[in-house]
Amino acid sequence: MRGKRSDGRAIVRGVSFEVAPHAKLGIVGESGSGKSLTTLSVLQLLPPQLAVLDGQIEYAGEDLMKVSSERLREVRGGEIAMVYQDPMRSLNPLLRIGYQIVETLRAHGVESEPAHKRTEQVLRQVGLTDTARVSEAYPHQLSGGMLQRVMIAMALAPSPKVLIADEPTTALDVTIQQQILDLVADIQAETGMAVVWVTHDLGVVAQLVDSVAVMYAGRIVELAPTRSIFTHPSHPYTAALLGSLPHPDAEHRGHLQQIGGSPPDPLQLEAGCPFRARCPYAIDRCAEEEPGLQPRGEGQVAACWREPELWQS
Repeated sequence: MRGKRSDGRAIVRGVSFEVAPHAKLGIVGESGSGKSLTTLSVLQLLPPQLAVLDGQIEYAGEDLMKVSSERLREVRGGEIAMVYQDPMRSLNPLLRIGYQIVETLRAHGVESEPAHKRTEQVLRQVGLTDTARVSEAYPHQLSGGMLQRVMIAMALAPSPKVLIADEPTTALDVTIQQQILDLVADIQAETGMAVVWVTHDLGVVAQLVDSVAVMYAGRIVELAPTRSIFTHPSHPYTAALLGSLPHPDAEHRGHLQQIGGSPPDPLQLEAGCPFRARCPYAIDRCAEEEPGLQPRGEGQVAACWREPELWQS
């Protein structure tokens, strides 16, 4: 898949991944790497100045790029649901919580009485047991953690097959963040839905997903099982992200490693590997030709010309 601006210049290029029922995929990378644009394109929710240039978005045997607008409305929220980073910007501040969840269900053909019963059920499912108070509350009357649970409840209400979570824990404190992670993991285990978790934090995906897609400058530079990503990363950028994490065995806080330089503008990429200016292992070929995803064994691929053992030693 490639995404573009209205002037025709590509921002996201050659992104390809799949997630099966019961599976959990993490998409990681620095801000501006194209993670959110990739997930927004799945349901064609891109801003007006952006569009998908080419490619396919397949769901249950259908190409969502070719389905009717009516079918796309059925899929949005009903079969593929999204949870966003900032619930205060996603919820209507003038409407009560219960009404917003009920209306989500009504939009997908659920009658009023079953919709109210399902609303109470999903609020309990996400740990909001005082369902009457929560349903009658306005968004500003709930805490950040409660609002994020409401967003998850709203996404789960129509019983989707796929849940896309776009950095839903970024603004939460560590304790609440862990509660949300545990909640999503429990619900996924219970329902068997596929989960796509978007984040800039590799520490989050370590405990949550089965496989990881690492994005940089609008493309996937590594795709691998989660264990492989952490034990032997095959792209220098992935290794640099891991190096910037605090080590759990550290007796005291030391200096964290930094990735030198800044990510390039995806609209002004030069020839060669986009990461080469920040990569300590770059060779002449890196400036001449952009690498495709190279197989590294055991389901792992990486967009790097150099074999990992040449720069891991």
